[in-house]
Amino acid sequence: MNLKKLTSSRDLYLIDNPIFHDERGYFFENFASNIFSEIGIEFNVLQQNISFSKKNCLRGLHYQTKNTQAKYVSVLSGSVLDVVVDVRINSPTFGNYYSVILNSVDKASLFIPRGYAHGFLVLSDDALFSYFVDNKYNPEFEKTIIWNDPSLNISWGINSPTVSSKDNKGLFFKDAEYLN
Repeated sequence: MNLKKLTSSRDLYLIDNPIFHDERGYFFENFASNIFSEIGIEFNVLQQNISFSKKNCLRGLHYQTKNTQAKYVSVLSGSVLDVVVDVRINSPTFGNYYSVILNSVDKASLFIPRGYAHGFLVLSDDALFSYFVDNKYNPEFEKTIIWNDPSLNISWGINSPTVSSKDNKGLFFKDAEYLN
């Protein structure tokens, strides 16, 4: 596994997973806890979540203000534009967003530390998306930042995605609750 740090601040990593092909198909190691401990990141997986979404479905931008979650995300089938926004008020990258295309061909994964809002847009006909998380989901403390906030200027590449009513009622970044 090869880790590529995406920010100058705390620990947003793209993980390239080597793929071993032969006449039977392929094999790759999608997750190994030791890669995190070797670089000083504590990430203890509590559960894995799977979502299935159709083309142009946009989920997010979600985060929790208590029971915050670090996430290790990958695409099992299809392709997505994965987006994170730093909501840590004391971070040098506060308010910045980062995006990367994750797909089932390249098999790269993204490690998202606590303190980022997260969302994705499905680019393929459909996508099967995997989240390993280190804390329980707590709907009482979940927050949503509106996906098309002009102050964030996220380049989603689409004007009218399929968005849930909850996500359409998200807050503008300036009105969001930030983390330390």
